[in-house]
Parts: sequence; C-alpha cells; structure tokens
Amino acid sequence: MISNRRQAEKEHFTNVDEHEVENITLDFFYTPHTLTLLGVAIAATVYFAFTRDDEVSQAHNLSTGMWCMMAFFLIISLLTFPNGPFTRPHPALWRIIFGISVLYMLLLVFTLFQTYDDVRKMFFFAFPDLEGYTTPDKEYAVNCSSITFNRVWGSFDWYALCHFGGWAIKAMLMRHYGILWMISIMWELTEAHFIHILPNFAECWWDSLLLDVLVCNGLGIYVGMKIADLLEIRNYHWDSIKDIKTTSGKIKRAVLQFTPASWTHVRWLDPESSFMRVIAIFLMMFITQMAELNTFFLKYIFLFPIDHIVGQIRILIIITMVAPTIRQYYTFVTDPMCKRVGTQLWVFTAVTVLEFMNSLKHGSHIFSQTIVANVVLWFLVQMGMVLTCLYIMWYFTTHPKDKASKNRTDSECSESDYLYPTPISMNTRSASRKRKATKHGSSVARYIQD
Repeated sequence: MISNRRQAEKEHFTNVDEHEVENITLDFFYTPHTLTLLGVAIAATVYFAFTRDDEVSQAHNLSTGMWCMMAFFLIISLLTFPNGPFTRPHPALWRIIFGISVLYMLLLVFTLFQTYDDVRKMFFFAFPDLEGYTTPDKEYAVNCSSITFNRVWGSFDWYALCHFGGWAIKAMLMRHYGILWMISIMWELTEAHFIHILPNFAECWWDSLLLDVLVCNGLGIYVGMKIADLLEIRNYHWDSIKDIKTTSGKIKRAVLQFTPASWTHVRWLDPESSFMRVIAIFLMMFITQMAELNTFFLKYIFLFPIDHIVGQIRILIIITMVAPTIRQYYTFVTDPMCKRVGTQLWVFTAVTVLEFMNSLKHGSHIFSQTIVANVVLWFLVQMGMVLTCLYIMWYFTTHPKDKASKNRTDSECSESDYLYPTPISMNTRSASRKRKATKHGSSVARYIQD
C-alpha cells in the first residue's frame, strides 16, 4: 500500500517536473542524439579554438571562453535537465530555459561575494556602453493638477504597451480575477511605500489609478482572462502531421506546434481547500511583489537604463521562468499527492531571494536612506489586505449559500479536471462548458501532440 502511494506521488511530481510527450509519431525529433551532439560540440570547439587569433585582447579571449563555457553548460542541460510541465513546442526548449535560469542563479551567487566596484566592472566588461552612465536627474509627479488630453495621451508610450502585455501574460498564467486585481492594487501601494528609496515610483494620482490600475492593468487582465477562456473551451485532439494530406494542413499543424497541447482549468480556491491554501496564495503574491521590486532595485543600484539590453535580458529570463514556476506551484499547493516542489519553482525562488540579497549588499548607499516605518507598514498592509481578501474569497468558496452548489458533478470538480494536463479528459467537461464552446463555435483542433 505504501509503495503504491509512493509510486502515485512520484507520477504526480513527474507530471509537473518532467512531463513526457504523449503519442509521439515523429520519432526523429524525440530520439536522443547524444553522440551526434557530442561530435558536433567537439568539432565546433576545435574549429573555433584553433582557427581564431589568440593575439587579440585579453578581454576578447575571456569573452569567447565564457561564451563557449555557457554553450557547453546549455548542451548538458539539454541532455540531462528536466523540461518541467510543458512539452510544446519541444521539451528541449524548456530544458534550455531551465539551464539558462540555473546559469543566472549561479551568476547571482558569484556577484554576492564581490564588491560593488567589481560588479560594476563586470557590467562594463559585458556592456562597455554602460561605463560612465549615471542616473539622470529628473523630477517625478510634477504639476499633477494639470490634466490635459495631450499630457494623458503622451503617457501611452512603448512602456505602457509593455505594461499592458505583461498583465495579459500574468492573467493567462494565474487565471483568477481576484488574485490578479489584488496584485495590481498592492503593487501601486508598494510604489507609494518605496518612493523614498526609488524616486521614479512617484506618480501623479491619475497616472497611478487611472492609467496604471484601470487602463494598463485592467485591460491586460481582461484580455488575458478572455484568451484563457477561449483556450479552455477548445477541444484538444491532435492528429499526426503524417496523417494530414494537404500542404496547407501540414503547415498549419507545424504552426500549431507552438500552441499549448492542452489547457488546464485553474481553481486556486475550492470547497475542499483549507485556510493554508490562503497562506500559500499570499506567499505567491508576496514573491511576485519581490520579483517586481528587484527589477527596479537592480536598475537603480547598478545604474543602467530601463530600456538597456541587460534589463531586457533579465526580464526575458524571468518571464520564461515564471510560466513553469506558476504551474509547478499551483500543483504543489492544490494536489495532495504532490509532496515536492518542482525544480523550476525552486530555482525561481532562489533567484528572487538572491537578487534581493545582491540589492541589499551592493545597494547599502541606497538602503541607508530607508525609512523603516514605511517598509514595516508596507509589509503589514500587504499581509493584512491580501489575507483579508483571500479569506473572504475562501470563506464564500467553502461555504456556498445553497447545498446544490456542494453537489457538483465529478466532471465539474474532479481534481483530474483542473490539476493535470489531460487533453483527452478535457472532453468530459460539464454540459455548460460544452454549450459555451458550441456558442462560440469552437472547433476540434485535429492535430497531434508531437
């Protein structure tokens, strides 16, 4: 009995840490080519090592050596690391993403033991254009009483579009209006409490409440949730590309390889959840706030523009890490058979903590200005408001007004329906979802999961 339970726990963990591809029909793309990869790696290394000019600068030699070292590390990650809960477009992509996140984590560990000046020299070595850059003197939240159409319209720039897109992605990953709106509002409060450290957090009231919360955040949440709803009501049944006769059908199938193989219904709070679920969701929201704060701390401490390539690389790494991280955390929180956290979740948490530790150590000249009362008040407000809102949602979820809501069919409430990626079982959704799919005219996607 114990061995069966352990086997079940192992399968549940494997499902989110190293999910296997089902119904493989193109064996070539899913067969390990370890010897071929080893031969290509060695041949490329020999070519570049013995044909390049060693008389170039020491900086160029160091740069080339580090790039080659990282390439070999990513090759090893491609062969050995877990791909996490996703298999599209190919598990190899998610193994490489995990390898990049491990490299970034190791870099943060290394910089934690360096001095501030040495870390700045590392930035100058990788990005020479940063040398001599200083934070421009700029006044924020000036003349807030002057509200004109041109001034408001001028606020809708490239950053506003990125702001909107970021919230749309968050909505597609978290898929819960209450949690998303709490994060949105709490972030505005976070900015207000950290203005004394980060002056660029100062905003006019109409910029913060109207443009940020309602327009960028609100529209992003709405669009992301609608996309998630449309993906959820689809029926996922994939046929082999070899079984498709037309050229246009094969091209369409190849393009759809970059779409999800299935779409899992998310339910953070359900009638069977305990109050510990509320605590778990609060921790997720708090880590989210810390990851957002780190973006501005690192920019302000290590002095690089928000649109610089180093900041964009860091944001891209975090975004690609977040997708499997949220899935693994959701399963760990909601699935009683999953007893371990996923590897990507572990690395993402470590990265968030290490970024904050680097900010504390190397930004002592900034954090010396910290008003402790503001930070303590921020944490208490965060904890109080979030826990109160989550408790209210949890209470009404676990105490429905009528008993009929407690007797929902297994197809509506079963764990297999909203915890695990089961493309075929998604056809057993409730009749209401089927009617909704029919209403929207969703068609069966007849392409395989390769």
